[in-house]
Amino acid sequence: MKQPFSDATFLASSAGAADMPPPGPPEIAFAGRSNVGKSSAINALLGRRRLAFTSKTPGRTQTLNFFALGEAARLVDLPGYGFARVPKAMRAQWQALVGAYIGSRRTLVGVVMIMDARHPLTPLDEQLLHFLGDVPLLVLLSKADKLTRKEQAAVLGAVATAVPGQARLFSSVTRQGVDECRSLLEQWLEQPGSGRRLE
Repeated sequence: MKQPFSDATFLASSAGAADMPPPGPPEIAFAGRSNVGKSSAINALLGRRRLAFTSKTPGRTQTLNFFALGEAARLVDLPGYGFARVPKAMRAQWQALVGAYIGSRRTLVGVVMIMDARHPLTPLDEQLLHFLGDVPLLVLLSKADKLTRKEQAAVLGAVATAVPGQARLFSSVTRQGVDECRSLLEQWLEQPGSGRRLE
């Protein structure tokens, strides 16, 4: 059977709840601080180079970007948060956009949160963890290739005990953790009745 991550195409960008694609197959959202390696992680998982656009300019992505994995699933790239000198109005826009998606999307099966392995669990990361509530969570510690094995083990242990979901080391450069993460996400998508029931 063809794996969904091998059949990814860009679907749509959304600047608000009104123009989101209609709910369809199960969705996995990706969240993280700006410039933390979120787009690179998505591209690595999908086996593509530039499907999710990467930029050295923090805060470039200010829309929800939907990617179709064939007809089986979707990935959603959430706008990054916490870039320098962010205006209050833009923070409010981020909260409204992401809040509307996470709070109401019935087809959301989980969130992959990207943290820099060198600087995990920042106050902004903690805020997002609180914001997500009880949504199923997988934390990817990106740029793990920049740490020694001893440092990797230490940071993984610290984060794994501090977050309500699973944590994995990840590098889009060396592909550390790519296959393992993809397998975990495929398990999310294969669960019977994938998607949340919202009261």
